[in-house]
Amino acid sequence: MAIIRWDPSRELTPLQSVFNSFFDTPTGANGGTYRRWTPAMDVVATEDAYVLRADLPGLSDEDVSIEVEDGVLKVSGERKVSNEEKGEGYYRVERSFGRFSRTLRLPEGVDADAVTATFDKGVLEVRVPKPEEVKPKKVEITIGSDAS
Repeated sequence: MAIIRWDPSRELTPLQSVFNSFFDTPTGANGGTYRRWTPAMDVVATEDAYVLRADLPGLSDEDVSIEVEDGVLKVSGERKVSNEEKGEGYYRVERSFGRFSRTLRLPEGVDADAVTATFDKGVLEVRVPKPEEVKPKKVEITIGSDAS
């Protein structure tokens, strides 16, 4: 007979999965379930800016709002459900829909007026110029007696 060491965290894993699924798939009004939609976003730091790219398929620029307030960038919007009503037939809705909101804290000194956004082929790109003090500064190295 093998002795198996009891690990209390292993016992919590199934409970955590049930608890997470409770919040991820709330019940809809028709008794079905739907998933909350959160678009995928990347944030990249370039030499002179922070660039946020968000996948927003099926949305237009009118469906999205971008705000900068008190050092916080907020991207929000809504993807509307597009169900057809027919008398008979079977439908399966797997595409997520609903409102979304993502916020990112910006470094101190960001100029809110310099933030720009473009929307092309379902991809939103927001460029936030880095403040002067955050940009890396190249330091020249002198050799030998040139350091006077």
